[in-house]
Amino acid sequence: MYTAHGKSDKNHLLQEHAPLVKRLAHQMKAKLPHSVEVDDLVQAGMIGLLDAVNRYEDNHGAQFETYAVQRIRGAMLDELRSSDWLPRSIRQNMRKIEEAMQKLQQRLGRPPLETEVAKQLKLSLVEYQDLLNDSGGHQLVYYEDFHESEDNEHFLDRYCTDQSDDPLQSLMNTGFREAVIDAIGALPEREKILMGLYYEQEMNLKEIGAVMNVSESRVSQLHSQAIARLRSFLREQAWTGLA
Repeated sequence: MYTAHGKSDKNHLLQEHAPLVKRLAHQMKAKLPHSVEVDDLVQAGMIGLLDAVNRYEDNHGAQFETYAVQRIRGAMLDELRSSDWLPRSIRQNMRKIEEAMQKLQQRLGRPPLETEVAKQLKLSLVEYQDLLNDSGGHQLVYYEDFHESEDNEHFLDRYCTDQSDDPLQSLMNTGFREAVIDAIGALPEREKILMGLYYEQEMNLKEIGAVMNVSESRVSQLHSQAIARLRSFLREQAWTGLA
């Protein structure tokens, strides 16, 4: 849509792509803890859309929607980072789970069962599963992972060989991608299926629950557990393979 002067109509672009913001917000919300409000994501996404409209030029080399999606998602992620959407206590709890899994994996030579992880943590199975539920939104990689607050070097630093570059891009240029593939291959079959449905088929928790014949809450638990297994696997590979 253009004005009489041949310029793209900004108001039209905003109105036309407002539903896109809501769709992206709901997609992102499905992967985040209950404490995150979808309205906050929509508001941040609209700011990203407005930024895209103001910056976009017809000779930009990409369709507007493709460009806008990047700006919208980026604005939502900035909002999440600024609001500290995943409390430090949750990350600490997940670190404990990862460490327990790593010790059990080394001792047993196989992925540990939920009951075994719970026992290692001195928790009941219900307490352990509640901990997994509370950790919804736990991710494979955080920017903070490259700057460990303690004196110890973080395992992701060992994959990242050029600290002057964007750390995630630097990871992709090393063996990290292949390590992630290996880590997924080492998951228990049910969690491997879940990750495929979640990230490849882009199904939401409710849809995955219907496929796997479990509750949405159970899917969330298994997803958090799978992420913990992946991080545990990558930590072990980084320290044993790169030491």
